[in-house]
Amino acid sequence: MKKNILTKDNIWMKEPQEHDFPAAQDYLELLFLPDHVQKIVEELKKAPTIMKKSKDILRASRLALLPETNIHVKENLKKVQKNKKLSPILLVRGQNDLIIADGYHRLCCSYYLTEDLEVPCRLV
Repeated sequence: MKKNILTKDNIWMKEPQEHDFPAAQDYLELLFLPDHVQKIVEELKKAPTIMKKSKDILRASRLALLPETNIHVKENLKKVQKNKKLSPILLVRGQNDLIIADGYHRLCCSYYLTEDLEVPCRLV
């Protein structure tokens, strides 16, 4: 897919998929106590979907951009080429940085497509 025809509407679903929330919960349980994680996940389910640029999310998370050769990034790039939409990213505000609870590989994929494209996300 050429960069000049990429839009948020042809890359991204409007709402997260149901399986994204348990994936976020599994990751967040490594960082927080289970009771706190349950509250965060419930907040993510209720939060509105907002738009943020992939470059800003990546910077705020302080995570490295995964290489295009990463198997999951590569799979997401192939999905976009096949006109299959990606699920929005689930984000949690940490004390000093942004936690990508679910969607790190999708975020890296979108950065390779174009770093300025807005990414739908849930943020709590």
